[in-house]
Amino acid sequence: MSSSTGFPLYRGDMRYRCLGCGKNHGIDELLYTCPDCGEVLLLEDASFDSLKKTPGKQWRAIFDARAADKTPALRGIFRFYEVMAPVLEEEDILYLGEGNTPVIEAAPALLRSVGARFAFKNDGQNPSASFKDRGMACAFSYLKALVRRHQWTDVLTVCASTGDTSASAALYAAYVGGPIKSVVLLPCGKVTPQQIAQPLGSGALVLELPGVFDDCMKVVEVLAERYRVALLNSKNSWRILGQESFSFELAQWRNWETKHLCVFVPIGNAGNVTAVMRGFLKLYHLDIIDSLPRLFGVQSHHADPVYRYYAAPEHSRRFEAVRVSPSVAQAAMIGNPVSFPRVKKLAEEYRAVGGERAFQVIQVTEQAIMDSMLEANRHGHIACTQGGECLAGLKEAKAAGLLDAAEYCVLDSTAHALKFIDFQNMYFSASLPAVFGIEPDPALTNRPGLLLTAEERQGMDEKEFVREAAATMARLLRLEART
Repeated sequence: MSSSTGFPLYRGDMRYRCLGCGKNHGIDELLYTCPDCGEVLLLEDASFDSLKKTPGKQWRAIFDARAADKTPALRGIFRFYEVMAPVLEEEDILYLGEGNTPVIEAAPALLRSVGARFAFKNDGQNPSASFKDRGMACAFSYLKALVRRHQWTDVLTVCASTGDTSASAALYAAYVGGPIKSVVLLPCGKVTPQQIAQPLGSGALVLELPGVFDDCMKVVEVLAERYRVALLNSKNSWRILGQESFSFELAQWRNWETKHLCVFVPIGNAGNVTAVMRGFLKLYHLDIIDSLPRLFGVQSHHADPVYRYYAAPEHSRRFEAVRVSPSVAQAAMIGNPVSFPRVKKLAEEYRAVGGERAFQVIQVTEQAIMDSMLEANRHGHIACTQGGECLAGLKEAKAAGLLDAAEYCVLDSTAHALKFIDFQNMYFSASLPAVFGIEPDPALTNRPGLLLTAEERQGMDEKEFVREAAATMARLLRLEART
């Protein structure tokens, strides 16, 4: 199964499959939608069934052994090579430290407060501080293969972003260098300073557009249709493949036991929830896991088209884009997710295997998102607003009686808390714009206090200043002097 260097020998027969007309297309060029009907694509390995000749128990042993492998190409997401993108050569695989993010059990006091057993998977501990690196590692590895094969000398990568995609795309483009250049398009004023600083620091050309993410997405879609550019949004099927590694890692962390497991994922542009479903389905079809975890997609009431679709009676469901309102979970602020056709198709397959309760969508409020993020981080976590969205979804699911007592929940915290620190600061200072509809809870706010003023320090020498500051602090903290 492996070469002398330890790299897998298996090569699949990867093809783009259209979710509209069902036609297959070769992978020797960049495709984002079907050339015949314009619908979105999924990448499939036509040789996948041949992997079933290897028993599930043996696959588990292979993947477990690779967890300790020192081969750079197998250290990250590609240790699951055969079930992800098994057409890439070792020389093309890019590794910047992505994947293997920790699953952290909720702090004891938080567990008691929420009343459910759960943990965060901290995908903010990827290189660019978000889960997007999983998909970018795969997309850029494929792009490297195309550049080598076609001897391209000038490749422009483009993406629309609410922050995390642009940071990740710019980072990986900067590392690969050579013919690859990065351009990112952001909705003006809708990205945190921390997130806009990342692509700037990586040297990308950063452009802003009045409007929201959906407007930016339409622009880059036109570019991808008319010009030879590498689109790096979730329309890029190679990105979806890379993000499937979240499911593989989670199953491996559970020692491949997924019974009584629930996973909460923010929906946003719907690429991640697509990947998580597909990853678990692959493991199930190869008998690597015996049952599918239950999957909950979570959406803010400010951007909830997928929730509305599944909340409607099955016979009358019709997907409609919605006009979004500002959300603190900025990656969720998408009213027309490009990957919805993938969600619909995979949810049907997921439910066919796991039953109607296997996939559900929860709606939460902006207030609940922000409060939940702060509550998690007050208990020692590093959850972003999307992590807060998932915790709010867990609370909502529990309140609605959707969880069983034996179930264990893992929440996808897609980015690092520091990316959204401005929202925390506005919450603490009660300066969040009214459009968010959030009222700060005094029990969750925290502000720095001034120990001594500059005026009070005037005229003191250093020793006197230190003594006075220490005495003031002791009074404030009600400390008792040593006897």
